[in-house]
Amino acid sequence: MNIARVIVDVPSMSIDRLFDYKIPERYIGVMEEGMRVIVPFGPRKVMGFVVEVQNESSISKLKEIQEVMDLTPVLTNELISLGKWLAEKTLSFQITALQVMLPQILKAKYEKELWLLAQEDMLEEALRFLFAGRAVVPFSDIDDRQITYYQIQKAIQDGLVEIRYIVKSKETKKKITWVKPVELWKLEEALLDTPKQAVKQQEIITYFLDKPEAIPLKQLLGKIDTTRSTINNLSKKGLLELFEKEVYRDPLQNRTFEKTVPLELTSEQSAAIKPIKKSIDENNHDVFLLHGVTGSGKTEVYLQSIQKVLEQGKEAIVLVPEIALTPQMVQRFKSRFGSKVAVMHSGLSAGEKFDEWRKIQRKEVQVVVGARSAIFAPFRNLGIIIIDEEHETSYKQDDHPRYHARDVAIYRGKHHQCPVVLGSATPTLETFARAKKDVYKLLTLSKRMNEQAMPAVHIVDMRGELHAGNRSMFSMELQEKIRERIQKKQQIVLFLNRRGYSTFVICRDCGNTVQCPHCDISLTYHRNQERLKCHYCSYEIPMPKKCPECESESIRYFGTGTQKVEEALQQTFPEARVIRMDVDTTRRKGAHEKLLTQFGEHKADILLGTQMIAKGLDFANVTLVGVLAADSLLHLPDFRSSEKTFQLLTQVSGRAGRHQLPGEVIIQSYTPEHYSVELASQYDYEGFFQHEMNIRKTFQYPPYYFLTLVTVSHSNHVYVVQVAQKIAKILSEKIAPDTKILGPTPSPLTRIKNRYRYQCMIKYRNEPDLYKKMKSIIQLFEDEIQQKDLQISVDFEPNQMM
Repeated sequence: MNIARVIVDVPSMSIDRLFDYKIPERYIGVMEEGMRVIVPFGPRKVMGFVVEVQNESSISKLKEIQEVMDLTPVLTNELISLGKWLAEKTLSFQITALQVMLPQILKAKYEKELWLLAQEDMLEEALRFLFAGRAVVPFSDIDDRQITYYQIQKAIQDGLVEIRYIVKSKETKKKITWVKPVELWKLEEALLDTPKQAVKQQEIITYFLDKPEAIPLKQLLGKIDTTRSTINNLSKKGLLELFEKEVYRDPLQNRTFEKTVPLELTSEQSAAIKPIKKSIDENNHDVFLLHGVTGSGKTEVYLQSIQKVLEQGKEAIVLVPEIALTPQMVQRFKSRFGSKVAVMHSGLSAGEKFDEWRKIQRKEVQVVVGARSAIFAPFRNLGIIIIDEEHETSYKQDDHPRYHARDVAIYRGKHHQCPVVLGSATPTLETFARAKKDVYKLLTLSKRMNEQAMPAVHIVDMRGELHAGNRSMFSMELQEKIRERIQKKQQIVLFLNRRGYSTFVICRDCGNTVQCPHCDISLTYHRNQERLKCHYCSYEIPMPKKCPECESESIRYFGTGTQKVEEALQQTFPEARVIRMDVDTTRRKGAHEKLLTQFGEHKADILLGTQMIAKGLDFANVTLVGVLAADSLLHLPDFRSSEKTFQLLTQVSGRAGRHQLPGEVIIQSYTPEHYSVELASQYDYEGFFQHEMNIRKTFQYPPYYFLTLVTVSHSNHVYVVQVAQKIAKILSEKIAPDTKILGPTPSPLTRIKNRYRYQCMIKYRNEPDLYKKMKSIIQLFEDEIQQKDLQISVDFEPNQMM
């Protein structure tokens, strides 16, 4: 086997295929599919994945592979074929589909370096200043020094310098230094010869004569209270040896977890787990929808199903939405399965993620609990895949490859012949419709585990509050209930569907709102820093004292953000201790866990937060949940806004009264008569499903129709419109007669980062070759994509319409 077929890291349609390379003598017998290699490609060297190894090639003269980056494959054969499927399904490059499966640290960096080939005094002044006594300069230094590329090019042509391409991979392993004695007789002799004033050296020698085993250097320095130079002196004398040992970074900071045992299941849970266990026993690939109200014990069903899989020597993947990956959730799995569990989420550093990934690769763990990307865990013998809160939009990736974790789970489930369990109290309409049609198998948990009633929900009409003269953001009823809970030493969760201090800044004289100059969106006011920020491109300015348009001083912020609510809480309830959880307060690593622990230990009365507190929280003492802006989602230009509102209200309500104390929910709304608000207050998922399905049928939306969103973006407005019109015209000639093309129209956010965006929506019931048709259209624009920085993105089944 001396030919490797490689997918190279050059994201271009014409290059998105396999290239044959000769395997050098030294790598024959070592090369395997799934390894990363460095190969010559044109004038440069690039990284690539070996996807096939074979004996012959149709090409007579082949280049050789330069270097192998991994001696154990980073991708399994299953993941390689999954990558091919993913690239086809999402119209991505194969290289992009394979890269998405790996931890960030494995995505090698290419760096260019400038090498000096002649005497420094032969260079012109700017280049002499650049090299300044160095033989090699990072290419990035050139931009910093404002040297023109022409000067560099001329020096290259004159043979004075050259560019070298370096493929660099970061230091990926964490190592710590250990110390051990070389030979004891040498230490005994040294103890007699060491001068009396070298007290620390004597102490170290005595320590190793007592305990002649290796010890981490840091530990030794602490014990003897000495410095590294003392150890180095003894090492130079040949008495001690310093060596490095690899350690795993521990994302859970060596926390200990109390072991838990399986709980006795309720009759509903037993009925739900039975078909899952049957599927595991018979190696069947079934997709189950576990539809259970909040607090009905879905997690216990997951845990006992995993137990069954582990007993058979197989592995399990559990996906949890990023914001629900709370320490509480991780603890449940760690307490049940201990060191068999790896955890992967965005709160981990790149190094921690890499270590967790390697535990899976080395078969040191059997269960992975993680957010979306954990679906690519390199397990070879999967026995079950579970997706909790399956309705969550974060399971869909927003950029290439635009995959949905549920589709990948089902693909992998088929390959391993194992069940896939989708769990939710509020499944997406598409999923529930499939379960109704028996495409998925429906399992229902309609009661809470402890037979507790669902919390009572009151809807407050905020219009009435305004008429009654209450201008505060808390209704009279909510204020009364909060005071009552604080007196009883019970806790409150307040949910706000926003972030930042306030939504926008407006001039009361001329009506001008302060906009981002690069995006079509108002800037958001952040009180702590007194700054206005764009949440799309990170542009920010200080809060202006006067209106930039008319110079009036009547410039004010409007809207409600978490910071503003926190201030209002402190004014209205000065005795209450408040913890605020939003993007700003949880930025630092571990902050999320720290704040929740404080709340769990009752160091605060009120937990105020955005989306991140809507899921996965389970505190016995929370008896009141308040929703401050229930309908802020309803007015977004998105056909799913009612569904998202219903899901969110149901999830938040589920945080109250989960244990012995009864719970209560107050929903403040300006449109209390809206069916999604009303039905959420009654926990009536079936009623909501029927009502929403009728609307979707009438207006031809999913699940009755499929949608594909085509977005075109470029810095030139006129050019974007022309390309979008051309695409719509070509499409209209290729599609089935009953397929509709809406647009092109400006995207709801027409400009982001100085790029204009136009979109076309394709609505269809049956369009079997749409992938091929869309691919051929993108190929037509291949040159413009490469040369003019045109972007065309195609999203099959889009989650975001923005």
